[in-house]
Amino acid sequence: MEKKLYVGNLPFSVNDASLSEQFAAFGEVASAKVIIDRETNRSKGFGFVEMTTAESAQAAIEGLNGADFGGRQMKVTEAKPQKPRDSRW
Repeated sequence: MEKKLYVGNLPFSVNDASLSEQFAAFGEVASAKVIIDRETNRSKGFGFVEMTTAESAQAAIEGLNGADFGGRQMKVTEAKPQKPRDSRW
């Protein structure tokens, strides 16, 4: 079962591919997505990574939480479920 991780305090230069590379050392990465601001088209400094197994996700948390990435200390935790959004229409 895939496990989704929250990755915070990312350098603004990071992209999906470089984020995926960081996590690949701990297991197979199902997806990696850096969140982009719609107005500025720049990274918001956080993203999400889905690992294919819970074991690889836990290894990534232990290995990368607090690790230096581009001069910044990453924060890696298990992602919380997304809250439903209110409809604006």
